[in-house]
Amino acid sequence: MEHQGKFSRRSVLATTAVAGFWGGLPGHTWAEPEPQAPGRGPRTPPTPWVPSDQPNTPIGEGRGIHPGRVAWVHDPKVATWDGVITGMQGQHPIVASSTGQWWDDANCNPEICGEMMSSAVKTVAGEKSEKKAWEHLFKNFNETHGFGNKGYKPGEKIAIKVNFNNDRSSTQPWWPGWGYPSPQLIQAFLRQLIQNAGIPGEDITVFDCTDGRFISDPVFNRIMSDPDPRMHKVTFAVNPVTATRGRVPVEPDLSDPIQFSYPQMLQDPGPGLAYQPTVVTHAKYRVSYAMLRAHTICGVTLCTKNNNGTLYWPTSNYWGPRVYHNFITKQRKLPDYNAFVDILAHRQTGGKNFLNFLDGIYSGEHSETQVTRWKSFGDHWTSSILMSQDPVAIDSVGLDFIRNEPNEVGPHGPGNPDNFLHEAALVSDPPSKTKYNPHKDGAPLHAKSLGVHEHWNNPTERKYSRNLGKKEGIELVAVGPAPKEPVKTTA
Repeated sequence: MEHQGKFSRRSVLATTAVAGFWGGLPGHTWAEPEPQAPGRGPRTPPTPWVPSDQPNTPIGEGRGIHPGRVAWVHDPKVATWDGVITGMQGQHPIVASSTGQWWDDANCNPEICGEMMSSAVKTVAGEKSEKKAWEHLFKNFNETHGFGNKGYKPGEKIAIKVNFNNDRSSTQPWWPGWGYPSPQLIQAFLRQLIQNAGIPGEDITVFDCTDGRFISDPVFNRIMSDPDPRMHKVTFAVNPVTATRGRVPVEPDLSDPIQFSYPQMLQDPGPGLAYQPTVVTHAKYRVSYAMLRAHTICGVTLCTKNNNGTLYWPTSNYWGPRVYHNFITKQRKLPDYNAFVDILAHRQTGGKNFLNFLDGIYSGEHSETQVTRWKSFGDHWTSSILMSQDPVAIDSVGLDFIRNEPNEVGPHGPGNPDNFLHEAALVSDPPSKTKYNPHKDGAPLHAKSLGVHEHWNNPTERKYSRNLGKKEGIELVAVGPAPKEPVKTTA
C-alpha cells in the first residue's frame, strides 16, 4: 500500500486530512486459532461482535472545540521491539527472545513519542503551535464549564488518572512482555503540560488508587531524572498500602459521593456509594490517560473504564472496581442501566473531564496479559495514540479499532460492549430510561449528552459522519503514515 500521508518529526499541522485518506484495511477472517503456546492451549476466537446500530448513525452531541473530534497519530518507527512472545506461563508472558525490554528507549523512541504527543495536542485544538493549542483547550473548558473566557491559572490543580493496571508490585521490576503505560509517552505528556501549557509541576498529580497497584521506576525515575527540574515537582499518588519511595498515598474525600442511579424498582440496592480521592476533588481539571486494549469483563478498557481506578468504597475500605463489576459488564442488555454513565455524569469525574488520551504504542491482548502485534496493522505494534475532548467519541473510536483486530480478546462473542456509550450519549433520555443523577444533593447533570457515539463506515476507510461532510457525529483526524497492509489469514 502506498502512503497517502507523510509524518514530519518536526512539525505536523493540526489540520491534517481525516483518517479516510488512509486506505487498504480489508476485513479479516476470525476463524484462525491461536498457535499452540507453552502454558496455554490454542484459543478459538469467539464470534465477531457486530454493533446493533448501523454505521454512521450518530447519537448524542459532540464535545470540544471541534465537536466529536478524535486525533489519531500513528508512526510505526516509535515501536521497534523485536520481542518474541510464545504464550503465557501462569500470569506472565513467555518471552522467548528479545533485545532489551519494549519500554527501553531503544524500543520506544522518546523523540518520536514527543512528536506524536505534540501532533495530537495541536490536532485536537486545531492549532499550529503547542502553546496556542493548550491555551485554546483550557479556555474552551472554562467557557463550557461556567468559569468564563480564561485560560489556566497557576495554582489550579490537574489530576491525571493513568491506567497502571498491571503495575502490581512496589518491590519487583516490570515483567518482560507485559502491558504497561509507555514511560516515554507519559514523560512527553507531562512536558507538554509544564513546558507548553505553563502548568507548574507542583500543580500536577499522576495517580492510580486501586488496591495493589503501583507506579514503578520506569515511569517514576524517568520523570524524577528529567533534565527539566520543574518535572521533579510532579506528585505521584498511589494506594495507601503501596505508597513508598516518593509516591504519596491517596486519601478519600467522603464529602461528595457518587450515588449510582440503579433503578429502584428492581428492589436492589445497586453498587452503593463510591467516593473520589482528594487529588481529584481538590483539582479543577481531570485527565483520563488510558490504554488502547480489550477487556474480558467489559469488552474494552479505554478512557471511561480508566476511571475505575479512582473509586473508593468505605463499607469495605476498598479502592477499585470489583464492587460494581456486575453493573458495567458487557453482558448487560441493550438497552440497560450502566454504572459507567454515573461516573461520566458526576461533577467530580466527568464534570471535570478536560482531556481523554489512549496510549496505543504497545497494545495488550487484553487488560492483564502481554503486548501484542496487530494483524490489522500488518502484524506490527499499534504505534498509535488517540486524544479527544469528547470521552464518548474517543471510546467509540477505540472500540471500532479493537473490534476489527483478531488479536484483541474482549468485545467479541455475546454481549454489548457499547451499552455504556449509547446510555452516555443520550444521558438525559437514555435507551434504558434510567434517570441518571449521581449527585446525592440532587444537583442536575452537567450536560444533556456526555458525548457523541457512532461506528465508522468500514475498517478500510474508517470514516465517521463528520468525515463524510455531515454536521453531526465523530470526526477522526489522522496524522502519520498509513498502517501496513493487514496480514492475510485463512479460515
